[in-house]
Order: sequence, then structure tokens, then C-alpha cells
Amino acid sequence: MPASRVEYIAPWWVVWLHSVPHLSLRLQPVDSTFRPRDESYQESLLFLGLLVTVGLGLNLLFLAAYLICRCCRRPAQALATKRHEPCSVTWTAVLVGLLCCTAVGVGFYGNSETNDGVSQLIYSLENANHTLAGIDELVFGVTRGLRGDLERHLARLSEILASRGDYVQTLRFLRQAAGGIEAQLAVIPVWREATGALTEAAHQADRVEYYRWLSYLLLFMLDLAICLLACLGLARRSRWLLASMLGCGVLALLLCWTSLAADTAAAVATSDLCVAPDAFILNVTEGHLSTEVTRYYLYCSPSSSSPFQQALTVFQRSLTTMQNQVAGLLKLALPFFPTAEDDLLAIQFLLNSTESSLHQLTALLDCRGLYKDYQDALVGVCYDGIEGLLCLGLFSLLAALAFSAMTCTGPRAWASFSSRDQDYDDIDEDDPFNPQARRVAAHSPPRGPLHSFCSYSSGLGSQSSLQPPTQTISNAPVSEYMNQAALFGGNPRYENVPLIRRGSPPPTYSPSMRPAYLSVAEEQHLRHYGSEFPA
Repeated sequence: MPASRVEYIAPWWVVWLHSVPHLSLRLQPVDSTFRPRDESYQESLLFLGLLVTVGLGLNLLFLAAYLICRCCRRPAQALATKRHEPCSVTWTAVLVGLLCCTAVGVGFYGNSETNDGVSQLIYSLENANHTLAGIDELVFGVTRGLRGDLERHLARLSEILASRGDYVQTLRFLRQAAGGIEAQLAVIPVWREATGALTEAAHQADRVEYYRWLSYLLLFMLDLAICLLACLGLARRSRWLLASMLGCGVLALLLCWTSLAADTAAAVATSDLCVAPDAFILNVTEGHLSTEVTRYYLYCSPSSSSPFQQALTVFQRSLTTMQNQVAGLLKLALPFFPTAEDDLLAIQFLLNSTESSLHQLTALLDCRGLYKDYQDALVGVCYDGIEGLLCLGLFSLLAALAFSAMTCTGPRAWASFSSRDQDYDDIDEDDPFNPQARRVAAHSPPRGPLHSFCSYSSGLGSQSSLQPPTQTISNAPVSEYMNQAALFGGNPRYENVPLIRRGSPPPTYSPSMRPAYLSVAEEQHLRHYGSEFPA
């Protein structure tokens, strides 16, 4: 055994999960030893799953209380917060989207790690199964050759060499040595039952892992689709998309808590196995395999000797003796009995192939190969597998938090849609740049200038004072223009009101444009207000 052999050590998260209290459905303590077929142990895992579902109940209770409080708010409070709803809904949607993407990213990593761990377990089981099946095949092949082919050739040689008693005695010795080899091979256990169990375990693990991996992949796609649907509903201000998002969000919330319950039970059960895997295997193989053989393969200590070493040594010595006896017959008896050549050469070939099988059998029975497969399986399950389950549990928590926030945002988004639609209707009704408003104004009776201006200013929020009445475009003298300006209290902001409707720039004053018929007061008034516009 190499001195640099890596020993399995349970990681800290395995010890932490193993320390989780195990309680039955009657709230009685249960031994945390991994016993998958024990009813009380199964109840303890079921209790952990039910304990997680309590979190689902609390989550749904919180959402129901929030929605009820939201619907029962006073109108004054609703009007006070209506102006801030669109901004808060937008930022909440952004945070929910980031949280959902983070959860899916963590879930993808955990799903990949769990799949890697289970794949390593299946690969190790298949390697161990191949090793044990190879041992059975070699033992069966050697036994069949000694009982069938060797016995047939020895019977024919007994007839050919019947006249020589010493040669017949040599043939009798060959039979006894072959029987001794068969007796040594009987010490080696038959692994047929173990190979069947390993094959079934590998197939079952592969099948369960495939459906588990596919289920989580579909769950990730569903979460991303719901986030995309929510963003699309907020962007288009579609109530139908918003209602669909809320329904799918509640469904995804239920799935996340269900997956969290399953991951918690699976992680705790696997940790119970990974804390003491040797004890579990010893209990499983009890009655089917000797404790000495099981410990030899579980620990594979450099100081421990193989339980098959003596049998293999006797096998090698008996085979070497048989080869020497056959070589002596070929050298001594063949000149006198040439018809015995074919049988002696066939026996010699059989013994040589048996020796080759002995070397292969010795290599397969060595503990290092099976011990390596055992260590690889433990590392795959207890490191990658449980780490992936923990990441999947974190994904479930983050996704549940994201969908809870999304569900809480739904009523606010619905209210903001209603309030924004009303605001847009008010703006569009009096917007002079809206073609639809023009068509409506053309077919509706004229309203007073004061009412029109208030609607326009309340919708756009650009002015707080009164708008002057609509002026007709004409070439009036400057004195009439000045009288209109004086009518509005001398406010220069409305000096260009008649020109706004036709898109003209504000008037420009220059001394050369002074009419000859203006009075001194009108000239000063025009110079005062005309100076505020660039020349």
C-alpha cells in the first residue's frame, strides 16, 4: 500500500447536518444512525420535511395578511402613497428580477454538483461491480477447466499409460493437486449476490438522478419564465399578464418550498450515512459476508494481510507442482508413448492459462481497487452531492423570497396601472399636441378658457398661473399688442402667447422698428418688455 493514500474524512457540513435533531411524528427522539428501512428513522425524515412545510404555511399566511391589509387601507392613505407607487413598483421589480436570477444561478450550480456526485457514485458502483464480477468469472473458469478439461485428459492418459505404474501414480497426483486447487478456490466468496445488488443500486440511482436533474431544470426554466412574464407585464402595463404572473408565482412558491423539504430530508439522510459509512456497510453485509473480508476491503490497512493470501499461496504452489509433473511426463513418457503427446500438451496449455488466471485473480482480490472505488463513491456523495443539495436548498429559499416579494408587488402594480391610466386620460383629453384630443375637441362644444387651461396645466404641471384667452392671428398694430400685454398685469411671460399657437419665435424689439405714432409711455413700456428678448 502506498504511504500517500488519501483517507476519507467527513466534511463539516456533514457533521452539522448529522447533528440536526431527529424526532418521530410523536416528537420522540430517534437515533440518527442511517437506517433507511427502519420505520422510526423514516418518520424522523418525514418530520423534517413537514417542519419545512410549516415555513410554507407561514409564508402563505404572511402573504394573505399583507394582501388583506393592502385591500383594507384607508382612501386617504392610498392617495398619499399613490404618487410614489410607480417608482416603488419599478425598483421592487428590479430587485425581484436580480434575486430570481441569483437564485437560478445558485440552483444551476447545486444541480450540477449533485449530478456530479451521483455520477461519481454510479461510476464507482459500476467499477466495483466489474471487479467482483471478474473475480466470479475467473473462479468459475478455473474450476470448470480443472473439473472438465483436465479430468478428461487425465482419464485418457490413464488408459494410454496404464502399463507404467509410476506414470499412473503421477496422474493420480495431478488429480489430487487439482482437487486441492478447487478447495482453495472455495475459500473465495461468491460475489453474485453482491454484484446483483450493486447493479440494481446503480440503475436505481441513475434513474432517480435523471428525473431529479430534469425536474430541477424545468423548475429553473419556470422561474425564469415567470420573471420574464412579470417584466413584460410591468412594461406593457398589462393586467392579464400581471394576473398570470401572480398565479404562476404562487405555484412556483409552492414548488420551491416542496423542493426545499425534499432537499432537507435527503441532505440529512445522506449526512447520516456519510458520518459512519463503514458501520452501515458492516450491518448490510452481516450474514452474507464474513466480517474479516468486509473489514479488509473497508479499511485496506497496509499492516493487514489479505484473508485470501493463504489460499492463493497454496494455489500457486499446487499449480507449480502440476506444471513440473507434466513437464516430466513430456520428457520421460513421450518417447515410449507418442500417442500421449496431444493430451499432455493440452494439460500443459491448461495449466499455463490457469496460472494467468491466478495472477489476474490475485490482482482483483487485492483491496486497493475496491477501496479506491469505495473512497471515490464517498467523496462523490458526501462532498459534491451534499454540497449540491445545500445549494439547491439555498436556491429554494431565494426563489421563495423572490416570489413572495413578487406577489406583494402585484396589488401595487395593479393600483399603479389604474392611477396612471386615469392620469393619462386627463392629459390626453386637453393635450394640444395629441391628435386624438384635437378630434375630440373638434366634435365637442367649446369650453371656457379658464377650464381649458386648468386641465392642461394640471396634466402637464408646467404652469401655475392662468393662461390668457386664445388669440386670433392678425396683423394688429403694436398699440393693440401692448394693450393685451398690459391686460395681463405686465407679465412678460404672456407677451408671446399669440405666437405660441403658430410656432413663431418671440418678438424682437429694436429701435429701428419703433412706430412713429407711439406715445412716450407706450415707447417706454415697449422698451422695458422688449429688452427681455434677445436681439
